Amino acid sequence: MTGEERRSRALTLLERSVAPLTGTELARRLGVSRQVIVQDIALLKAQGADVVSTSRGYRLMPATSRPMRLLKVFHGPGRVGEELRLIVDLGGTVEDTLVSHRAYGRLSAPLGISSRSDVTHFEHELASSKSGLLSEVTSGYHFHHVSARDEATLDAIEEALGSAGFLAERSDWERTELG
Repeated sequence: MTGEERRSRALTLLERSVAPLTGTELARRLGVSRQVIVQDIALLKAQGADVVSTSRGYRLMPATSRPMRLLKVFHGPGRVGEELRLIVDLGGTVEDTLVSHRAYGRLSAPLGISSRSDVTHFEHELASSKSGLLSEVTSGYHFHHVSARDEATLDAIEEALGSAGFLAERSDWERTELG
């Protein structure tokens, strides 16, 4: 199999997978080393493939467009699971986390959290890591792109986040910079 065929097959595997696939799993399925997969993913991204790396592996962003909203939230590290479960229990997917820092600029990380199982995995990864939350650089304030099947679901998520005390108001600077 040529490199181009392997990369095409990797994209097909990612399209068909409901869960992220690790580099090790892709390597096993394609009969190459994990390092070859890392290089292939980099080439695919350079060619415009919408592949994202998460803590659970690689995934392909869906081609179909779901409604998405950028929500500003605030909480300490002890409430991250509560916030994420609230969103997924109402049918949302937490696509990423983003902070907007005046000195460092915009920093973001893909999450792809869409179930309680994903939340538990994320909490476990945080607990077993020496690193903290991205939102620590902005004193707990951060943003999430949240997608859902329809606008009504996004409205319900936003309302629930507000009722639970998670929703934060955007500053004028953030409205200008982030839209």
